[in-house]
Amino acid sequence: MKFIVSSSLLLKNLQSIVGVIKQNNTLPILDDFLFEVKEEELKVTASDLETTMNVTLPLTKVEGTGSVAIPARILMDTLKTFADIPLTFIIDDEKLDIEIIAGEGKYKLTGHNKDEYPNLPELGDTSSFIISSSVLVDAISKTIFATGNDELRPVMSGVFCQISEDNIIFVATDAHKLVCFKRNDIKTDQPSSFIFPKKPLNQLKGVLSGLDDDVKIEYDDTNAFFSFGNINLFCRLIDGHYPNYEAVIPTNNENILHVDRIQFLNSLKRVSIFANQSTHQVRLNISGQELVLSAEDIDFSNEAKERMSCNYQGEDIEIGFNSKFLLEMVNNVDCEEITLEMSSPNRAGIIKPVDDNENEDILMLVMPVILN
Repeated sequence: MKFIVSSSLLLKNLQSIVGVIKQNNTLPILDDFLFEVKEEELKVTASDLETTMNVTLPLTKVEGTGSVAIPARILMDTLKTFADIPLTFIIDDEKLDIEIIAGEGKYKLTGHNKDEYPNLPELGDTSSFIISSSVLVDAISKTIFATGNDELRPVMSGVFCQISEDNIIFVATDAHKLVCFKRNDIKTDQPSSFIFPKKPLNQLKGVLSGLDDDVKIEYDDTNAFFSFGNINLFCRLIDGHYPNYEAVIPTNNENILHVDRIQFLNSLKRVSIFANQSTHQVRLNISGQELVLSAEDIDFSNEAKERMSCNYQGEDIEIGFNSKFLLEMVNNVDCEEITLEMSSPNRAGIIKPVDDNENEDILMLVMPVILN
């Protein structure tokens, strides 16, 4: 088998899928890319058993067809050193010896048998919907930071997706913070729900950023399949029941703070530097039309306090939050003004963006901390 391909084209496409490959694989074959040549096209696959990605690209010239697994690290390191030049791959189908010719250079390495490579999961009776890449990236970016890392509660390590006849909802929580992202312009006649793992979503976020493609998502009870452009991604869904997130969202929040997002974010960044490095506690004292942010670290005699004007309706309140959680949330909304809705110092606060996007609704919940 022999084929010619552009080095820059090959590198660009491999970079879009190489993130699937783990550093320490239990199966040595998973350190490889699977190359499959057929009908003047090259399909390259990367997998870690849970997540599988493949990309298809055109070849300049092809002699013969076949498949071989090629070690990913040495191939990627080699491709990064080339300018945009044609590469000739010559593969011995029996010995699996691989020769790469680039200009005046020749490079040889040993491939592995394709039969050792895991097969793609087979989808059963599937449902599907279409979502634009920009909306999917937005949904991932605004929820994935709130997922948990508790191995004993795997359902909370992923992003819950619920699609119905009215909308699509993405939810993430780690029990300290929760994000609910809703789009009213995406719906289906077949309501369903499932939990996406974190790794494939991060892969999608990286590959889709900057693209203007529609993404088709197919799913059954155990797997999901994403297809867009020349890339496909398969992932195993997280098995289990997601907690009833709606039950923890307080509804009667009579104390409502309106504040400029950037001004609040910058004040929070400065004040949080002086907070205790284990609790990250920041105090919000709101009275009248004034918000005072303060933090202290008694062990090191550090203290910070900032005042800022705000628009506030409600009773005077003093409430504490973990500044890391607040910063993550305020960083992940893109609007000029936000609201913080509260009922009491010991109940969750609700952050919402103030904007005019009728198709999008986002709610962020953050649990308070007991003030020292």
